[in-house]
Amino acid sequence: MSVKFAIIGGTGVYRQDMLENAETTVLDTPYGQAQATLGTYRGNTVAFMPRHGTGHSIPPHRINYRANLWALKSLGVEQIFATAAVGSLQLDVAPGSLVLVDDFLDWTKQRTQTFFEDGQVVHVDMTDPYCNRLRSHLRNTAHELGLSLHDGGTYVCTDGPRFETRAEIRMYQSLGAAVVGMTTAPEVVLAKELEMCYATVAMVTNYCTGISRQALTVDEVVQTMNENAHQLQRLFFTALETIDAKRDCSCGHAVAGQMPLTGANASEQEGRH
Repeated sequence: MSVKFAIIGGTGVYRQDMLENAETTVLDTPYGQAQATLGTYRGNTVAFMPRHGTGHSIPPHRINYRANLWALKSLGVEQIFATAAVGSLQLDVAPGSLVLVDDFLDWTKQRTQTFFEDGQVVHVDMTDPYCNRLRSHLRNTAHELGLSLHDGGTYVCTDGPRFETRAEIRMYQSLGAAVVGMTTAPEVVLAKELEMCYATVAMVTNYCTGISRQALTVDEVVQTMNENAHQLQRLFFTALETIDAKRDCSCGHAVAGQMPLTGANASEQEGRH
């Protein structure tokens, strides 16, 4: 079965039951195993991947991002809608809001960031980390559905699993970011390296520490996500009905044409670091 589309579900978004003839499978990859549910929706074959595993059992810093993305690529996936539960850094981005992310700041420290290792030096352009074509389609779909959507916003990604301190939140605010979460990196980078189109719609579950006067709890995050997850589900599955399988963006050749750098060529590139 060749699968062109995938949904990576984060906290609170586990709707593989929307798929017809759904079948869950475990896929072997060079980086370990990954689980996905395959099925059809309105004529499109779709892979649904629960990022945190069955029953939300895998914390963000333990997710095998490389296995997950490699597994989707091996199925033939070319386009990915991803969800994320995030905290808001800005008062005008209220809990319950949807944010169509357009950039990120990677504040993680212990995650493998690339497929290119062992003698391969490849620099992948991240000017457009979240596919503008997919973002435009999701934005238009949200408008047609009458869904409120913040168009654009920088996602700060931290390792977790702890929540951020007040000082960290003030720093992220000073950098102009909109939301903070724990999963977009390296997922967005790995998707780009595999030349897949990737877009994230983040669900704001809470104001971050220091913005809200109340202490933040996991129950608060999960409750808000569950109350608003239907908006994400409606947006994604409606977008799947009208999505164009033809890709005219640059994602499909993000790596093509780049030669691994060695010796003198590598030395010439050192100035970029």
